[in-house]
Amino acid sequence: MIVLGSTGSIGVNTLNIARKFNLNIEALVAGTNIELLNKQIKEFNPKKVVIANQKDISRVNHPNVGFGEKDILELIENSESKTVVNALVGFLGLRPTLKAIECKKKIALANKESLVVAGKFIDQSRLSPIDSEHFGLWYLLQNKKISSMTITASGGSFRDYPLEKLSCVSVKEALNHPNWSMGNKITIDSATMTNKMFELIEAAWLFNTRKVDAIIETKSLIHAFVNFEDGSTTAHIANASMQLPIAYAILEKCDEQILKPVNLLEAGNLEFKEIETNRYPIWEIKDEVLNNLDLGLILNAANEVAVSKFLKGQIGFLDISKITLKALNKFNALKANSIEEIFEIDKEVRKYCDS
Repeated sequence: MIVLGSTGSIGVNTLNIARKFNLNIEALVAGTNIELLNKQIKEFNPKKVVIANQKDISRVNHPNVGFGEKDILELIENSESKTVVNALVGFLGLRPTLKAIECKKKIALANKESLVVAGKFIDQSRLSPIDSEHFGLWYLLQNKKISSMTITASGGSFRDYPLEKLSCVSVKEALNHPNWSMGNKITIDSATMTNKMFELIEAAWLFNTRKVDAIIETKSLIHAFVNFEDGSTTAHIANASMQLPIAYAILEKCDEQILKPVNLLEAGNLEFKEIETNRYPIWEIKDEVLNNLDLGLILNAANEVAVSKFLKGQIGFLDISKITLKALNKFNALKANSIEEIFEIDKEVRKYCDS
């Protein structure tokens, strides 16, 4: 298989699964963590490597190194692998998803943005999501009439923080997630609850439903609920690790133990909380977005610009949601009618949010 984003948390866990099941890695695609990439190259011996920046090629211990989006797309097109793991972060993961579909590859998709911005143009028949929430929903599906679906959120770095202090929190505080160790972008998205908005949009596309919601479960042990018409509910419970959904996405079937089972006696009490708009302002537009999934494109573009500004210290934490909500209000009538229009609208929204 090909692993896009091999040095990120999903990529590292994917290679853990590859090691466990002795899977062949044809190619690795990484960003700027060349030190970790070189360790991966030594262990997995890929035929091809692609990195983000041309200037770093000399640091990569491999004879066949490319860089940038063009080389990623050529790699997918010319590869022998039948599976592409797309763990790239952000909008830049969309073209590789589209290329993999075009080449009739099986896609293990961790790149949320592909479905968020272009769900209506993506053939899902060869796609398996790498996400604990969507995996949980899939795992729970039965041949019974479903009333609704619920996914869970951790609440992020500031779920118990005094509301009056949110305007002046630091980047370091925002990156201090209570349950997970993730990349900077997704950790900030978790703190604003934008990440959960993305996951609701993904669920809407993946399960062809608008009856999906989210609640906070503070220990991240329950990942999803399916609510049936007969009044019963089933829950997917597993320890917090992405290796389980990764294993199923790649192998399709898995009969070996991947995770240590949850001991509910050790877990003790489970706590559930409502996602409140005074702490997570982006949640104000949840229903609007679910009723108009085209807004995912606007949401993503604005959020990427705002998060980048926050991480650079240019705006405050609460300004992330303000910028995003302002963009959604301005561009709420835009609808992309083609893949090309998605890229045009994305540029227009980013330009507006950057100004």
